[in-house]
Amino acid sequence: MRIPVPRPRSLAAQLFAMQAVLIAVLVAGYALFTYVSDRNQAEEAARRQAMAVARTVADAPSVREAITTSDPSARLQPYALRVVADAEVDFVTIMNPEGIRWTHPTESEIGRRFLGHIDRAVAGDSFTEVYTGTLGRSVRAVTPITDDGTADGTVVGLVSAGIKVEAISKRVQGQLTALLGAAGGALALGAIGTYVINARLRRHTHGMNAAELSHMHDYHQAALHAVREGLLMLDGQYRVALINDGGRELLGVGASDDVVGRSVADLGLPTPLTGALLSSEPRVDEVHLTADRVLVVNTSPVSGGERRGTVVTLRDVTELQSLMGELSSERGFTMALRSQAHEAANRLHTVVSLIELGRAEEAVDFATAELELAQALTDQVVAAVSEPVLAALLLGKTAQANERGVELVVSEDSRLDDGLLPDSLPARDLVTILGNLIDNAVDAAQGSVRARVTVTAYTADGELVLRVADTGEGVSPAHTEAVFERGFSTKPAGPGGRGLGLSLVRQAVNRHEGTLRVTGAAGGGAEFEARMPLRTVTTAVAAPDLASPSASASAHESAAGGTR
Repeated sequence: MRIPVPRPRSLAAQLFAMQAVLIAVLVAGYALFTYVSDRNQAEEAARRQAMAVARTVADAPSVREAITTSDPSARLQPYALRVVADAEVDFVTIMNPEGIRWTHPTESEIGRRFLGHIDRAVAGDSFTEVYTGTLGRSVRAVTPITDDGTADGTVVGLVSAGIKVEAISKRVQGQLTALLGAAGGALALGAIGTYVINARLRRHTHGMNAAELSHMHDYHQAALHAVREGLLMLDGQYRVALINDGGRELLGVGASDDVVGRSVADLGLPTPLTGALLSSEPRVDEVHLTADRVLVVNTSPVSGGERRGTVVTLRDVTELQSLMGELSSERGFTMALRSQAHEAANRLHTVVSLIELGRAEEAVDFATAELELAQALTDQVVAAVSEPVLAALLLGKTAQANERGVELVVSEDSRLDDGLLPDSLPARDLVTILGNLIDNAVDAAQGSVRARVTVTAYTADGELVLRVADTGEGVSPAHTEAVFERGFSTKPAGPGGRGLGLSLVRQAVNRHEGTLRVTGAAGGGAEFEARMPLRTVTTAVAAPDLASPSASASAHESAAGGTR
């Protein structure tokens, strides 16, 4: 008599049985644990939730910025109400260190003293407590808002978030009722789901087994890190899901920094670049600036019925942008030289005609006057700014401005001797800064009455000061910061785009730890001032020949595009 030997269960069957038992044990255990757990567990969860919300609000840059305004409540109250709705808490109260409320769910309570303890938070600690306030008994967390700009982290405000005890009780009761009702259904659905998942597993993996999937992962990782361009993948919540070596380098993220899982908003990137990465719309070949690079950014949402994330590619065009600036500048000088050649031909014909008419003395006087005028301009610039690169730049920009009907003058306060600037301030950066400021001023002054651009360059108190004023319409006080952002412009975009020149100026000034500001000019218009520290002083070197092509090319390099 043969005894039938049972066939071994398949891997899918074994996995199904194991998962079914695991689900049953987990559901039963969780139901029992929730049943036996008392109110303290729900209260502890509420403490953690309130503390998380309070700390998130306290760390928000917009909250710190609003505190410094004259009316914090105007900006903080709508923000606090949105947090209450989104974070499932009953109240978020933001107050000053004395406990005077800036926000409250009941607007009549704004401006009154907070009911609860705040001494520990004022001292810099975060804590939770159960207290009866204006909304009743609640579990609340109190945490300080510190000023990161100070060395000791001065407390500039407090945040309290809380959940009413009544809501906690209802939450526990609802959880118990729902869990008991769903326990049986979870067992059945879990078993069915496990079976279906196992049946479809190989189809979803395209028939590849575990070893093949592992090899494919290794190939993808090798290809990802071999690409020089930056590649960044964000999940649906705009958190970094993947970043390659090129992306880390271009965004200034160290190889040791663990950025995977962090929100894009927490990477410390410039605001325009962060906004582009957080946008739900695709971006195509957008130019953005970091601390020391010019990047072209492309974003493409990944969707499959719902938003799953974003793929971001980054290309470094810093050198290309510099070359484009040089090319644009050279084109401008070519046009200026062409116009000057035309004028010179007219003057030469005049001289020849005077000689043919037998008026040799008048011809000599006419030619001498033209030479004296050109030499006077050169002497004026070189006397004020003898630093060769900047002097050559000013001479070239003066000719350009004259062709556009704008008078460019060097103020009497200017004094910049050759050899005074240290090696830490390279000529390329100085030309980028002063050249873009002048281009911007000429654009603004063109068409105005008595169009004029005044340039001042000197050193004082260990700083290099470059100041450019124009007679244009000026910059609105509301735009004194936005004017330096990439893309900001009050003029129509040209073929190369606008809104990049002043952002490049700020990038170069920040690179040398300087300051850049814009104010109203004395005679109307705008006045831009850049200050950069002179760290070391090098010995004077012989000034290069301003007439040589190499010196001229170096001096005339500036990025194209004004921003006003």
